[in-house]
Parts: sequence; C-alpha cells; structure tokens
Amino acid sequence: MKSLIGGPGTVTGLLLRIGQCIFAAASIGAMVSSSGFSNYSAFCYLIASMGLQLLWSLGLAGLDVYALRIKRDLQNPVLVSLFVVGDWVTATLSLAAACSSAGVTVLFVSDTNFCRVNPYLLCSRFQISVALGFITWLFIAMSSLVMFWLLGSI
Repeated sequence: MKSLIGGPGTVTGLLLRIGQCIFAAASIGAMVSSSGFSNYSAFCYLIASMGLQLLWSLGLAGLDVYALRIKRDLQNPVLVSLFVVGDWVTATLSLAAACSSAGVTVLFVSDTNFCRVNPYLLCSRFQISVALGFITWLFIAMSSLVMFWLLGSI
C-alpha cells in the first residue's frame, strides 16, 4: 500500500481528524447557542450529523495517536475498508445536513425576511453554524478521498 498524506496513522491524518473534530464541535456550539433552533428539523439534523462526525473523528484521532505512539502501521486492507465506509457515510450525512440547513437559513434570511420579523432567532448564528458544517465536510471529504485512494492501491 502507498503511504499518502492524510492516511491513517500519520501526523497529517491526525491533523485532518482534529480539524474535523474542532469544526464539528464549533458548528454544534454555534447552533446550540442560538435560540429557537430546535423548532426546525434541518437544524436538528445538522446537530445530529455533526455529533456523529465528532464521535467518528474523535475515535479515529485517538486511533491515530495510538498508532503514532507505538509506531504501528494502520494501512491494512480491513482497517482501510472500514475507514472508507465510515468516512463516506459521515461525509454524505454531513454534506446533506449542511445543505439542508443552508437552504433553511437562506429561506429565513433572504427569501421571507423571517429573521427580521423574529429577531430572537439569532440567524447569524445559524449562518455561522452552517458555514462551519461545510468546513467540516471539506475536511471529511479530504480524508475520505485519501482513504479511497489507499483502498484502491491495495
């Protein structure tokens, strides 16, 4: 198997996972800090998706730390297959959640002026949370692409 930047058990792979954790947690924090988000299922879906992403990335970051400490190679076909499936599932969920939340946010802010009528909603936090969700998806897209390339090089 090739050794790619961002692969499992590498420092760059650990940095990708930490980036995913940070931006997913920030997205959750921004959404939860706004009032009234729980009335809209797209925002709840974003929180659930980012929560799953946070748990997945945190687990794999821990595995990367373990592999780096004991200098163990994690690039075997069974593990990489598991990483590919997990990364693609979480990437798909993260993108779908970010897109649906972005649609609702655009509807509220631009199309219906709902945020001007209801200033208690704090729509800027919705926008920040959605932007952080897309950044999280960019990180998971990078790592899932690396995992897919690694699986193809078996």
